[in-house]
Amino acid sequence: MTSTSTMDTQGSVAQCRRICDAGADYVRLTAQGVREANNIGEIRKILRSEGYAVPLIADIHFNPSAAYAAAKVVDKVRINPGNFVDAARTFKTLTYTEEEYARELQRIHDALTPFIDLCREHHTAVRLGVNHGSLSDRIMSRYGDTPEGMVESVMEFLRVFEAEGFHDVVISMKASNTVLMVEAVRLMVEAMDKEGMHYPLHLGVTEAGDGEDGRIKSAVGIGTLLAEGIGDTIRVSLSEEPELEVPVAEKLVKYISLRQGHAPIKGGVSQGYDRIRPQRRRTAVVGGIVGGGKVPVTVVSCLPGNVYGKPRPDFYYIADGKVPTAQGRYIVPSSKYKGGDNVSPLFVMEDIGELLECDSSMKWLRVPADTDVESGMLDFLRGRNDVVLVVTPSSVNVPGSQQAFMHALIDRGIDAPAIPLNRYPDSDNEWLQVKAGADFGTLLLNGFRDGVWLEAPNYKNFSDIVRYEYAILQAGRQRISKTEFISCPGCGRTMYDLQSTVRKVKEATSHLSHLKIGIMGCVVNGPGEMADADYGYVGAGVGRISLYKGKECVEKNIPEEEAIPRLIALIKAGGDWREPDRE
Repeated sequence: MTSTSTMDTQGSVAQCRRICDAGADYVRLTAQGVREANNIGEIRKILRSEGYAVPLIADIHFNPSAAYAAAKVVDKVRINPGNFVDAARTFKTLTYTEEEYARELQRIHDALTPFIDLCREHHTAVRLGVNHGSLSDRIMSRYGDTPEGMVESVMEFLRVFEAEGFHDVVISMKASNTVLMVEAVRLMVEAMDKEGMHYPLHLGVTEAGDGEDGRIKSAVGIGTLLAEGIGDTIRVSLSEEPELEVPVAEKLVKYISLRQGHAPIKGGVSQGYDRIRPQRRRTAVVGGIVGGGKVPVTVVSCLPGNVYGKPRPDFYYIADGKVPTAQGRYIVPSSKYKGGDNVSPLFVMEDIGELLECDSSMKWLRVPADTDVESGMLDFLRGRNDVVLVVTPSSVNVPGSQQAFMHALIDRGIDAPAIPLNRYPDSDNEWLQVKAGADFGTLLLNGFRDGVWLEAPNYKNFSDIVRYEYAILQAGRQRISKTEFISCPGCGRTMYDLQSTVRKVKEATSHLSHLKIGIMGCVVNGPGEMADADYGYVGAGVGRISLYKGKECVEKNIPEEEAIPRLIALIKAGGDWREPDRE
């Protein structure tokens, strides 16, 4: 999606070119009003004259008139069921009788029918795009701020399109919370299946942020769904130049596509497993730190001296067994194990006999994912609370093979904690972020949450590897280790320099690891996403900012140059400020 003003014709054309040259299959531009919608048509003409045949999509919020204008000149119109017919949300609770609610649905039908007729006349496709941050008061009053509310918001509109026989429709369900986004899409598929609908799905984690966090968060959410065969188009949203989003999306699609045609993985889904809302696998607690209800742990294969700054991993694997005197928890090969309070041995399958004789209070057993659990060879683990399984993949479908193994453990009644160990040959950081985010994220979001162990033998920055592990856990909402920034990618509605502002807000607040802070370009999703953030910085106009605490706007239209100091003052007034660590 472009970040230029849609009325900046040449700037928008140039950005569209860059996005296309980066490999995008289509480009979306915002249309706040009729004037902007019409100008997308002019942008389209220029691009066509230059040989760019990329479809253009108009992004509409609050203004049906803009949607009508856009439908005549673009290839697709995105409308948001949360604000296309209903008024802008105010977070008020509304009460309806069944008759009154039925009249609301009829109002939606009456409002959509002429728009559908216009799109049919001009052969214009439609995207019904729901964002968690922009559900209407009517939907939230009946369904709450929930995935179910997101689904029903779409279904109300989709039923009208079905009734009118218009099927050039794509669906998107986006949220900044990956757990919520994945659940909403899964529920959407289930809802469509129940009503015999099978529309394409557009996937994205909205307000994912920038840098490694934005890439990993997108890989976690989108990759989990792609691994299930869900998704027809994707968009990676980064608070960066839009053309930088495309290579990330291409890497994600390419990586998941490598699994096509792989040999079948033996296994099934454990009894009682909820595919839509997977619960954490029940495991024993080992060593007081791994498994059970404990946060997922991190393991890195290096010496403590190879990791600089924070965060630090929970365990270091020392391949040569030479444990340093530095404080930490260490894992060594069983052949190198000589005892010690903070040292535990790693066995392999061939050494189970030695494992049974080992008196260490914590032992690690490395097993390939295609280990035959049903044969009973791991039954000796039942009832023990001293063994952690380290599961290596046995298929190009990395999380598929590991999940099959863990489902087999459940069915066999084995509750030993299980940590996936995934190794990637990549030396490129973006490839490593995408692959690790997609694989570990799928396991985390599907209930397998005892820890992560990422190895990258050709990637020598171990501090990066540790950060990626923690970023994956945070993206999966399993372990919060730093400030959670919910920042939008920017568009033509953004009234300030988003990228520099994100950097400045991060510089001022990145030590507040207990908080979620939203940095939003405008009010379309800003206030809604503030419901998931503790504090928010939202564009209110040219050079003007509004500050939020939760959903409440506490300071309106303040000058941009005063906004960050006043955000800090607001956090302090709320009792949530902590001074930075001076180490």
